[in-house]
Amino acid sequence: MYNFNYYTPTKIIFGKDTEKQTGELIKNTGCKKVLLHYGSGSVIRSGLLERIKASLNEKNISYTELGGVIPNPRLSLVYKGIELCRKEHIDFILAIGGGSVIDSSKAIGYGAADEGDVWDFYDHTRQARACLPVGAVLTIAAAGSEMSNSSVITKDEGGIKRGYNNDLCRPVFAVMNPELTMTLPAYQTACGCTDILMHTMERYFTSGGNMELTDAIAEALMRTVIRNALILRDNPSDYNARSEIMWASSLSHNGLTGCGSDGGDFATHALEHEIGGMFDVAHGAGLAAVWGSWARYVMKDCLIRFHRFAVNVMGIADTGTKEETAMKGICALEDFFRSIHMPVTIQELGISPTDEQLKTMAHMCSIASGGSKGSAKKLLEEDMLHIYRMALK
Repeated sequence: MYNFNYYTPTKIIFGKDTEKQTGELIKNTGCKKVLLHYGSGSVIRSGLLERIKASLNEKNISYTELGGVIPNPRLSLVYKGIELCRKEHIDFILAIGGGSVIDSSKAIGYGAADEGDVWDFYDHTRQARACLPVGAVLTIAAAGSEMSNSSVITKDEGGIKRGYNNDLCRPVFAVMNPELTMTLPAYQTACGCTDILMHTMERYFTSGGNMELTDAIAEALMRTVIRNALILRDNPSDYNARSEIMWASSLSHNGLTGCGSDGGDFATHALEHEIGGMFDVAHGAGLAAVWGSWARYVMKDCLIRFHRFAVNVMGIADTGTKEETAMKGICALEDFFRSIHMPVTIQELGISPTDEQLKTMAHMCSIASGGSKGSAKKLLEEDMLHIYRMALK
């Protein structure tokens, strides 16, 4: 195993009606004026925004609003948020939504607390020195951004999608009421479940040291997500299944399932970021579309882990060779993706990139990764292009 630091400062408030505690939670931080940051009209139509405002009004906390966050959150809105925070003397940002809203809030927090262009952090040309405190009222179980140190922003010009990790942006608190996810379309729920699995698998499929306890936690988390995703496919209003998925979302990306490993693979995420940046696809769906091709490409270099995954997570009988069992595990996960109506090829995403576009994505992925990416197998630009081609259809 490797040495590790595990840091999770986010306070979790979990359960029914917990959004009513938002005002008290912010009051306890000592902050005076809040930016309410959210997406489209869903938080308004559901009445959630009004309930949160009532909670803030009850505690005499001032606030201003900025809506309009979209999936693959845009840098242009982040700039607007930074300007608004400075103008209104905002000292706390409350993200009301899912990973896109939380990621956008984190980026605004960096930019409002630091001089210079916030994109520098995502372009990895300098490090953040401060971030406004961020809280979250979660409405989508997927990204795990409510407990993580990461955020992903898309630059409007060129569709460049990049992530940045820094503990400064970890939310102060996360309010998690599973009931708030019950109105999600089935597709978004499935995308979320896929993203949760991927965050765990990125830390699971590694070469080098691992911890038995960490592996057991990761395997239980993945089995739980698969089981409850199928429940929600058939019964979207199942509160217990929503609860399991929501908690799994947080634990999959707060660092727990990577303790003792080399830090994770994250090649599938890197590959998807280029697809999402160029074609603006749903993140979870993009991950599902390339994972199987990535897995087949790297399996022999990480055979012990893929064999263990097949047996311990997918329930494959260990009756053949390790390679045969591992391949059955990959196929079984793809079957699961199909069962929740996730794509397993790029064309099933509804896009048809040209070979030149695939080359561009591979080149940009290589640049963003510093030349190589991965732990299960180190991928160079030519490897990335090969995986894109495999995943095309």
